[in-house]
Formats: sequence, structure tokens, C-alpha cells
Amino acid sequence: MALTVLNNIASMTAESALSNTQANLQKTLTQLSTGLKINSGSDDAAGLSIASGLNANIAALTQSQQNASNGIGLLQTADGALSQVTTLLNRAVTLATEGSTSGLTSSQSSALNTEYQSILTEINQIGQATNFNGSNVFSSNAPKSFTSTQASITDATVLAANTTVTISDSSTGGTFVFNAGTGSTVGALNTAITAAVTDGTLSSTVTGSDASGSEVIAETAGSGISVSTNAAGLGPMVAATTNDTSTVYLGDGTTTGAANTQITTTIDALSSTSLNLNTTDLSNSADATTALNAITTAINQVSAQRGVIGASVNRLTAATNVMSDQVNNLQSAANSIQDADVGKTVANMTQYNVLQSTGMAALQQSNQAQQAVLKLVQ
Repeated sequence: MALTVLNNIASMTAESALSNTQANLQKTLTQLSTGLKINSGSDDAAGLSIASGLNANIAALTQSQQNASNGIGLLQTADGALSQVTTLLNRAVTLATEGSTSGLTSSQSSALNTEYQSILTEINQIGQATNFNGSNVFSSNAPKSFTSTQASITDATVLAANTTVTISDSSTGGTFVFNAGTGSTVGALNTAITAAVTDGTLSSTVTGSDASGSEVIAETAGSGISVSTNAAGLGPMVAATTNDTSTVYLGDGTTTGAANTQITTTIDALSSTSLNLNTTDLSNSADATTALNAITTAINQVSAQRGVIGASVNRLTAATNVMSDQVNNLQSAANSIQDADVGKTVANMTQYNVLQSTGMAALQQSNQAQQAVLKLVQ
């Protein structure tokens, strides 16, 4: 082998090997410090892509589990409220059954009716006060529109003297009462409603108008109103109520496909009006018998609603269990791709530490070998 001084091939080779060893050692230390086998795209481009997709699925499914849990909480809150309503209605059945018999004095019937009306008030209160996460569970419990049951009504329609129309506004806490005098008309009623809005008894969104042959008293925005009247020209005012819905979104992070699911539960409005009990009373045996039939229907209505809610709770619970299994399996798959094998990584670190030491020694020896050339020129 020729002796040269321009290039120290042995030193260059040792330096290159030492550089590779140090790079591998640094990579190994990074894996141990992060616990991950893949820390950059250069480590494993395909593995990084797969693991990122799996982690996105895991994140979506984990949040979907939380969505389902929140949905179950809301539905169970509604079910608890309806359970109490059922208890109240069972008491109302007792009162109506007692009031349906003859032989009660007027004071006894009055006492029964007083308790019955308090039950209806409490049902309204439950509908208004039942909340979950700051939102009313029975959001449509406060009707915003009442329509007359008598047809062919115009501004000129005359209301019988000494009849009343009462409007209670939850937004203002005020109550407006229109007392019909001789010759009072529907137009006068609507004018009086406008005046009540002006003086603040009713909120600015409450209106009274006759349209398409019906009198409509409505609130376009606010907490809801209640309307009652004994004016035969209007007839019982019927509330327009809508149902609320609870929608829970479940998905695995994909944008399309059957993996995305929406579980929607219809929650009926809850009030004495929605249960068709607002016009019933126990003032006499005939009224009590009528009320008893209405109460029985209301109990069946509440029971059916609880059945719908219960079915949705069971469905959400099943979906949560399935998603939990999915998360476990996806996490296991992601771990096998991206997590570092600590035992193997420590063994690699030991190997590279030894190679680093021997590489440094080899580099030192290769540099010293060049010094032998000087002896030839002494």
C-alpha cells in the first residue's frame, strides 16, 4: 500500500462511520425521550400517515362518546321531570275521581279544584324550569301564539259584555286583563293589547290581530305568553306549540359514509296546555268527569314520551359501548405503528454508545498513523 499525506482515507472512513453512529444514537435518544418510534416524516413516511389517520379517528370517536354522554344526561333529565309529572297526574286522577261523584258540597268541590289547579301550575313550572347545561329541556313549553277557536272573526266582532281576555307575559312578568264592556269589539281588544305593550305590561313583541277569520294573540320573541278567555265570541284560545329535538352527532372523523350517525329524539312540549288540561277544572261533578278523561289521556301521553326517551337512552348507551371498543382497537393499532419498543431501543442505544467509543478511538488511531510518514524524511 502506498504511503501518502494528501488524503487520510482511514481517518475519513472512521469519521464517516462515527458521524452515522452519532446520528443513530441521537435518533435513539429522541425515541426514548418521546416514547415514539416515529418522530418525523423521515423516520417512516407511510407509518406516520397511517398513524395520523388512526389518531384522527380516535379523537373523533372520543368526542362522540362525550356527545353521547351529554345526550344521555339531557334525556335522563327530561325523563326525571316527566316521572314527577306522572306522580302529579296520578294525584290529579284521585282528585278528579273524588270530584266526579255526586253529593259534594260546593266548598268541597272548590277545595278539590284548588289543589287540582295547583297541580297544573306545578306541571307548567316543571316545563319552564327543567334545564340541562343552561338550556331548557322542554324548550317549547311556553307557547308563543294563541288562536281563537271561533271562525269569521273581524275587528268588528262584538264580545259579550263582562267577558274577559287575560294575557300573562313571562318576559315582563306582567298580566293584562281586557274587560269587555257593552259593544266592545275584537278591534278594541287589539288596541288595548297595543296600549299594554306601550305601558310595559306586555313585551314589545306581543301582538293581537285578526287574520283569516281568526283572532291571533302572539309573541314573536321572548319567554312565552299564556292566554285565557271566557268570551264566547273567541272561544277557548288554542296554543300553538312545537316539539323540541335532541340531536347527538356520532362519527369516526370521516367526512362521509355510514360511520357518521345522528341520533335525534323528539321531546314534546311540557305544559298543562300541551297536555290539553289547561281548560279543565273540578268545579262540579260533570267537569270533574271531563277532567278525568283528559287526565287519563295526559298520563298515556307522558308515558309514551318516556318510552321514546328511554329507547333513545338505550340506543346512545349501545353506541357508546361500540365506540369504546373502536377506540381501544384503533389505539392498539396506532401504538403498534408509532410507539417505540423500549427494550429494543435501549439495546440500540447501548450498541451505538459502544460504537461511538470505538469510533472515536479508531479516528484517533487513524490520525496518528499518518505521523509514520515523517520518519521517512528525517
